[in-house]
Parts: sequence; C-alpha cells; structure tokens
Amino acid sequence: MPDSSYDPTQLMPSCEIMALELKAALPHFSRVDWIEETGSTNADLLTRARNPEGPVSRPWLLGCHLQTQGRGRAGRTWQNRSGANLMFSCAFDVFLSARQLPTLAPLIGLSTCTALRLLISASTRARLTMKWPNDLLWNQAKLAGILIESTRSGTAQAADHHLIIIGIGLNLQDARALSASLDRRIADWAEIAAIDASARQITTPQIVARLANGWFDALNEATARGFVDLPERYAQVDGLSGKMLDVLDDGRLLKTGVACGIDNQGHLLLRNNQGIHEISVGEISVRVRP
Repeated sequence: MPDSSYDPTQLMPSCEIMALELKAALPHFSRVDWIEETGSTNADLLTRARNPEGPVSRPWLLGCHLQTQGRGRAGRTWQNRSGANLMFSCAFDVFLSARQLPTLAPLIGLSTCTALRLLISASTRARLTMKWPNDLLWNQAKLAGILIESTRSGTAQAADHHLIIIGIGLNLQDARALSASLDRRIADWAEIAAIDASARQITTPQIVARLANGWFDALNEATARGFVDLPERYAQVDGLSGKMLDVLDDGRLLKTGVACGIDNQGHLLLRNNQGIHEISVGEISVRVRP
C-alpha cells in the first residue's frame, strides 16, 4: 500500500546543503556547485569547458533548483519548477574516438538505471527500466531524461580527447500535472517512494552522488575496455525488448518492428520481415505502439 505519510516536498534541501553534502561525497570531483537558478547546467559547463583560461582539472558537477532554458533530446524543452525536479550536469574528460561517442548514450542510460535500481528495494527494481537510447522509465512512464553533449576542451591536444557533458532531469514530484500537460503518463520519485521503503530513506544528495559516481566509473571503464559487454548488461534493464515499435525521425516513419536489444555500438536492433535493422543514435523518437 502507498505510504500516505511520505512528504515529497522534503526531497530538495537548500543549495548550501546540496553543495556541502556533494563535495563530501565526491572528493574526486575538482569542482561541485549547486545554485538556485540558471538557464541550463549543460550550457554552463560547455561554456566553462571551452574557455582556454578556465579550470582544467575535472570532473565538474553543476546542479540547480530551477533551469529556465533546460533542454532534452532533439532540442525539446524540459518542463520544471523549483524543488520538483532534480537537475544537474557533469563534465568529464574521455579518451575515445569520435565514432565511439554515440555509444555513450545507452551506456550512460544503463549506468543511470543501474545506480537508481540499487537505491530501491529488490522487489521493485524490475519496474525501473530504460527506453533506448537513455530515457528512464518507471512502470513504462518517463521518470528521467538524459542529454549528452560533447565538445573539444579548450586545452585538448590529443585527437581522442573529448569533453563530455552529461545532464539529467529527474522528476521528484509533479508527475500528475506533467501527465495532464503532456498528454502522456509521467512518473516521479515520490511515486516510487510512496510504495518503496528503501526509496523513502534516500536523500537527494545521495541520488546525485550515486549517479555522478556511476557515470565516472562507466566512462573510465569504457575508456579502458570499450563496449564489448554493453548488449548483455543493457538487456538487464531494457524496457523495450519484445515490444512492437515505430521508429520515427522528425515525424516521418522510418521502420516498424520488434525491439531485440542493442549491439555493441549502442544501436537499437529492430526485427521485422525484412531482417534485423540497426537504428543509429540520433534525433530519433521511438514510439511504443499500443
């Protein structure tokens, strides 16, 4: 039964508390900031990274209570209000070829889903899944979206040295209002916590620290070992496997078929009567057919 005593308004502490707790939890991050409001944490970190006179030691983390120009995939606006959404970005140095960078989308989605699953009870973890390439779903409703951007650092010298900015927007509350506004079902952490005792005990700084550390470890592992076991690990959180999908690009139908996982380049694999098709990471919308 849902816990009616759970108060989602207590999820977001002050900026000062967020920054203090995160600095303690992320000692290997050279800069951690949490502010009241900004246009976009991704854009702020991109600007900082491109400044040749700026700080060179990374990773960085920047979070805020409100983003006025937050962006999702394909340039979509991220709807939010102060205290209702968890929004932050991290900047990392990675050493991968340019052709490998698109594979980071499902990799980071996998890392995020795995980290969040470990914060909730084992009996409910299967309800938290991924929608390719990197949306997080709770009971097939969107819980969080991730935006990954790459740039050349102002101090980069090696050809394979890229600066990766990972931004996330995770709904803490307001799912009902968002569902009505967007005309599709949205999930939030309060919904999870209302039925899951473990989720009720987790603080917002703990969520942020777990995700930031997960991203850090995932990127280091990819740099060292590549993506050879990505399909097997992804299969454990795949929320689309076995479902009939329409794949669209800018509203135009590209393919229809049954989702059957991903390959080690992070492509979505779609099977139909013409065979198996590799769907590239890009501005592509995957729509679950009713």
